[in-house]
Amino acid sequence: MSRRIGQIALLVRDYDEAIAWFAEALGFAVLEDTDLGSGKRWVRIAPEADAAFQLLLARATTPEQHAAVGRQHGGRVGFFLHTDDFTRDHARLVAAGARMEASPRHEPYGTVIVFEDLYGNRWDLIGPESP
Repeated sequence: MSRRIGQIALLVRDYDEAIAWFAEALGFAVLEDTDLGSGKRWVRIAPEADAAFQLLLARATTPEQHAAVGRQHGGRVGFFLHTDDFTRDHARLVAAGARMEASPRHEPYGTVIVFEDLYGNRWDLIGPESP
C-alpha cells in the first residue's frame, strides 16, 4: 500500500492576496487555479512545480473560518519550509516584509528562523547545517 498526505488546506482571507504573497515572499508556484463557481476556487500552491506536498488555499467564508485565519495552529509553528539556501530565502522573506520573530539561530539540524506569513501563521525556515 502507498499513501501520503498530498496537500493541506490553508485558510486565507482572499485567494489573490494569498497567491501574490506566497509567490513574492516564498517564490511558491501556482500549480492550479480553477474557478468552481459562486466565488469558490481550487488553488494549489507549492515551493516547486513538482513538489510532493502542496498547500490548498481555502478562502474563509464563515465567521468561524474567518476567526481561524492566521491561527490554524493555535499560535504554534505549523509549517516547516526546508531550503537548500537559507541566506537566499531569508533575504527574500525580509524583502517581502515577512515578520521575523528573532535572528536566525543555529541548531544541530540546521539554521532556522521563525517567521509569520501575511496572516500571522508561524513558519520555520530551515536551512542545511553550517559546515
